Amino acid sequence: MKRTQTTHCKINLLLNVVGRREDGFHELEMLMLPVPIFDRIEIELIESGIELTCSQPGIPTDSSNLVWRAAERFLAKVGSETGVRIHLEKNIPAEGGLGGGSGNAAGTLLALNALLGQALGQADLHELAAELGSDVPFFLQAQPAIAKGRGEIIEPVGELASLDGKALLLLRPAFGIPTPWAYKSLANFPEARNRPLGQAEELAKRLAKGDLIDSTDLFYNSLELPAFEKYPLLKLLKEHALANGAQAAL
Repeated sequence: MKRTQTTHCKINLLLNVVGRREDGFHELEMLMLPVPIFDRIEIELIESGIELTCSQPGIPTDSSNLVWRAAERFLAKVGSETGVRIHLEKNIPAEGGLGGGSGNAAGTLLALNALLGQALGQADLHELAAELGSDVPFFLQAQPAIAKGRGEIIEPVGELASLDGKALLLLRPAFGIPTPWAYKSLANFPEARNRPLGQAEELAKRLAKGDLIDSTDLFYNSLELPAFEKYPLLKLLKEHALANGAQAAL
């Protein structure tokens, strides 16, 4: 049996790091928007083992890949002794904050669940996704959503009318920014963690009303400060976009 699953990426219209949790993770509130740039996952059930290949050189194809770990944990969770052969066709840039790897993991869970007769319900899928990574639960669905906790608590918000008909330009320089580095660097920027809770709900409310201009003051990403200091080009790109007609830039 085979299944093909496409997986989208996302952008954060707001990423507010509220503080540090006792478990070492950061307490977050985010407004996340699915973006129609897709990776493609082809999954085939085989007799045993996990085989992973990827179209993009340099992407690991062993147990360090989230796709591999998603398959391994799903099969263990449902008690299946079957194996899987997976081919990952990558189009989403890595280390760009787009959640490509998390989306791939969620897509793997959804594909395997379909192949194995919906062996897990939504609650179990969400729990498994949260174990794999903070962003993974968002990709189990395809709507704009508020994310809280360490990112695993998902609240879909429905249509954001302000964004209807608007163009989205993604700029990806020739370098990437590892997410762990960005969060670790926040320790040097306490001013990036001083926004109150409730920003995501307010931004979603304004965007739903259809007035983008009235919403732009809430577009925010706590990780910009460390990223801009290390990579000044990113700040220049943001300033250039705003100076040339962009209504919002992150």
